[in-house]
Amino acid sequence: MPVTSQLLRGLPRAKILASSLLPCQQHQSQLGPVIHRPASKRPSHMWQSHQHSRCYQTTSVLRSYILTPPQVNSILKANEYSFKVPEFDGKNVSSVMGFESNQLPANAPIEDRRSAATCLQTRGMLLGVFDGHAGCACAQALSERLFYYIAVSLLPHDTLCELEAAVEAGRALSPILQWHKHPNDYFSREAQTLYFNSLRTYWQELIDLTSPGEVPDTREALLHAFKRLDNDISLEAQVGDPNAFLHYWVLRVAFSGATACVAHIDGQDLFIANAGDARAVLGVQEEDGSFSAHTLSNDHSAQNEDEVARIRGEHPPSERKTVIRQDRLLGLLMPFRAFGDVKFKWSIELQKRVLESGPDQLHENEHTKFIPPNYHTPPYLTAEPEITYHKLRPQDRFMVIGSDGLWETLHRQEVVRVVGEYLTGVHQHQPLKVGGYRVTLGQMQGLLEERKARASSAFEDQNSATYLMRHAVGNNEFGTVDHERLSKMLSLPEELARMYRDDITIIISQFNPHVIGAQRQEGQS
Repeated sequence: MPVTSQLLRGLPRAKILASSLLPCQQHQSQLGPVIHRPASKRPSHMWQSHQHSRCYQTTSVLRSYILTPPQVNSILKANEYSFKVPEFDGKNVSSVMGFESNQLPANAPIEDRRSAATCLQTRGMLLGVFDGHAGCACAQALSERLFYYIAVSLLPHDTLCELEAAVEAGRALSPILQWHKHPNDYFSREAQTLYFNSLRTYWQELIDLTSPGEVPDTREALLHAFKRLDNDISLEAQVGDPNAFLHYWVLRVAFSGATACVAHIDGQDLFIANAGDARAVLGVQEEDGSFSAHTLSNDHSAQNEDEVARIRGEHPPSERKTVIRQDRLLGLLMPFRAFGDVKFKWSIELQKRVLESGPDQLHENEHTKFIPPNYHTPPYLTAEPEITYHKLRPQDRFMVIGSDGLWETLHRQEVVRVVGEYLTGVHQHQPLKVGGYRVTLGQMQGLLEERKARASSAFEDQNSATYLMRHAVGNNEFGTVDHERLSKMLSLPEELARMYRDDITIIISQFNPHVIGAQRQEGQS
């Protein structure tokens, strides 16, 4: 298959429709029809001080460098991270053995974020993937703030009072979270005081709303944390800040957007809070040793009939034909739930007032000035999560949380099969499929030899997320990793990479079946 045909396979769609937001700012390619690089996935004036204006022809794809295997590995492993839950007296008492994660950018800079932390004053582990659009600011804010809101929501009344008393007395606070971060997963230090003050206001309100001895409900805690943080993002942008940088930053956060998929794991109890189109999938080991996929979250998009009905039901019948057009919210936005994105939440009057009092950089940005068409009864968008619960069983061996960049390239069953093979070392070979292509016996022999070589080299990756990412990017039409395809995809220039794939973020947590089995027996006795 020609290089261009292989690369164009599985072309993802932009989160925000480019032609509706930033006309006259597309990159063109001579690959036949004009391909518009999504504006939502490219920084605009609010995110950088200059714009690229270049044309790329077919030769720019054909001349992409062939990377060597060490170069490919260097790119794939640049952002990998792993954490193993500590053992006590030689025993692992947690249902989570550890997790591995990785990120591969397509946007420059990457708009995905990830977070992982252990709750120190309650119990459990938090894992989250945040997929940004119209810039990375909102996803960055979520990666720093959402877990604190969840952790505070889970604290009992007495602990909240102790926190407030310590702040009042000027004493050091006991840590709430133990973060597990890759060096590239940074914090924006300039905003920490602002973030802390908003969080403190939240726990002060929780103190007033709760009673001594009251134990928070995990489902309610997740729900309130998501909604409150989104409300704070909106409020901070409306109020602004005397500091020019912070004023600019809170507006960047509010006018960009991000989806979120968060897992809270405590013993056998697994909760998923999802808003948007990132996804969580459970890997279940069957009696014959094979793995099956159990979906833990629902995508909030036009493919979800319940979600379409929800949105249409929240607006007048006169808007039935306009509220969702071309499978997008107001014809523009693909995810139907997201943080930030105040252009789909605020009234037109509020948007104009905030922009008029904002910094000059905002006035230069077309995205912030643009009002969505048929904008009559806001808000059209919510960050309220859909929360699902699953009681872990010994056969539940791992969980994969991924941004939509992963699921656009691999089916969930294929994801679970690849990860299951990696973790167990047992390769469940399916009948070799050639997708309707005519192949000679010699080509078939070559494919079988490639499969054998792939099985023998399966453990070159020391990280399951990296191994899965290699498959997501390098998978060819025969279901095997094609090094040439992988090399070409990774060597595309920044201006072209987003045309062929999205940012990919993966977190894979591995469960301890012995601990889970013992906990289930204790619960039944």
